Amino acid sequence: MKPIFSIDVSCMTSQGIESFANFVIGSDRQQAIDIFRQLKGKAETNKTDMLFMTFIESHDGLPVNLEIIGCTLDQLAENCKIISREIFKLKNIDIIY
Repeated sequence: MKPIFSIDVSCMTSQGIESFANFVIGSDRQQAIDIFRQLKGKAETNKTDMLFMTFIESHDGLPVNLEIIGCTLDQLAENCKIISREIFKLKNIDIIY
């Protein structure tokens, strides 16, 4: 079975890190990497970070975190825009051509 790549969005709460959104990118590793590389944020996360985006690869439903970035609210908004635009392009490329 092909792996599925996704980007999970989470925030720090009093109970710890909680996920609140997930973007499913698809099964093409290079496309997923290319999208994640466009995202704004910093790779060096610490205890003061409040928002996170995690690049995940899932095999048979078992997720593996590949990379994580910490971001501000403004960066999160920009990242959601980037991901949505790129997914739209990937899903509609057949219609255009």
